[in-house]
Amino acid sequence: MDYAMNALQILALLFVLVLGVVVALVAAFYILDRTQTGDAIRRNYPVIGRFRGLFTKLGEFFRQYFFAMDREEMPFNRAQRDWVYHAGNGKGNTVAFGSTRNLSIPGTPIFVNACFPPLDDQFATTAPMEIGPTAAVPYRAKSIYNISGMSYGAISRPAVEALSRGAARAGIWLNTGEGGLSPFHLKGGCDIVYQIGTAKYGVRDAAGKLDDAKLKEVGGNPHVKMFELKLAQGAKPGKGGILPGEKVNAEIAEIRGIPEGQDSISPNRHREIDDFDDLLDMVGHIREVTGKPCGFKTVIGSSDAWEEFFERVTARGPECAPDFITVDGGEGGTGAAPMPLIDLVGMPIREALPRMVDLRDRHGLKERIRIIASGKLVNPSDVAWAICAGADFVTSARGFMFSLGCIQALKCNRNTCPTGVTTHDPHLQAGLVVEDKFVKVANYARSVINEVETIAHSVGVAEPRQMRRRHVRIVQADGTSIPFNKIRPSYTPATPS
Repeated sequence: MDYAMNALQILALLFVLVLGVVVALVAAFYILDRTQTGDAIRRNYPVIGRFRGLFTKLGEFFRQYFFAMDREEMPFNRAQRDWVYHAGNGKGNTVAFGSTRNLSIPGTPIFVNACFPPLDDQFATTAPMEIGPTAAVPYRAKSIYNISGMSYGAISRPAVEALSRGAARAGIWLNTGEGGLSPFHLKGGCDIVYQIGTAKYGVRDAAGKLDDAKLKEVGGNPHVKMFELKLAQGAKPGKGGILPGEKVNAEIAEIRGIPEGQDSISPNRHREIDDFDDLLDMVGHIREVTGKPCGFKTVIGSSDAWEEFFERVTARGPECAPDFITVDGGEGGTGAAPMPLIDLVGMPIREALPRMVDLRDRHGLKERIRIIASGKLVNPSDVAWAICAGADFVTSARGFMFSLGCIQALKCNRNTCPTGVTTHDPHLQAGLVVEDKFVKVANYARSVINEVETIAHSVGVAEPRQMRRRHVRIVQADGTSIPFNKIRPSYTPATPS
């Protein structure tokens, strides 16, 4: 009996102590909230006003997992992400009962199936395409779908290694992003496209200018097949790359040639390039020093501005032309960028791509300049549309991030990525197992290519690059669809009379 009484007394004492602590904390928070001047809600509604910030942070989580429908989220919805996850796991992507996609939304592409598509034995594999015929070492690119620029620094060591090994297995290229060539890009032995950003990381001298000796050394690497001069990217046209200082460790600082622990902010454009002639000179210089094909990546604000570029190419001769142009849409992604640039600057890829293709073709450069489409093209329908529009190749960054396990947590700029893709925290990186993820990268790439080939066969051609704008219809505001070639006719040279 005494033991039971003692136990009750102890429990009562504990309850009083806990209650006292809670009351003291509430009182402390009340005083803090009433006396602080930075938050009006907490000042007017002490203690309970704190829940607003908590619920705001949790709202993102609840919307993603409980409230948003499969095709409602931005920038990528659950249906898009799930397709990539299934493809990465090597599982079939067949579905039952019917499509959940709303086919009446304006802009939706609908592919035109042929009355009599080719038989199974009439299909053709997509042939390699040559890039840079005037370079000392042209590149025969094997795949229509490849990995877009993601810098080591913006993404983690295991992420880069998994992409390299996956790219090698799938036979696709891997773009380094503007952060330079790391040992992890070379782990898999895949084809590499070396991107030169405005800060020229990896090929710069102490003053930040292009160093020909370093450039030639990189060009001598047999895995580096091409160079891409980055003028702009879709998420932040007119703004240089941004890598927060907490991500700039000693290794990244050495690769880039910058101070450790400091924000790595690239200039908003190349200081040496003031006009289109300067651009052509720089492209030609890189091609001459390295012996490898060279092109550039840009975002279109207005196609009118690029008329002069093609006129300059025509005047100087096709040998001065870039070997490729990567067109990034204004909806492209990045690890860190100002919201106004992400939301409101740059033409979307659906408008920009056909405009650039038409400019190239109208100036008779179809066989000289390859067009690479980039910007939120992660599923087979996106890639097939881009090929119909005139792209020779398609690249994606975020699609391959999903194949690595990205859950769209939107923490890329905080070094707290929960899946280890965009963080340099060793604890979080441990969740990204290279041996598992590189297989998923390869599976995803192969699935996209296979299903684009399936679409091509359905519309009646033997392989994807035979698709044309007439093979896809675009849904209009009234719910009807119009052939893409009626909206934006492809350029066809006039035949002599």
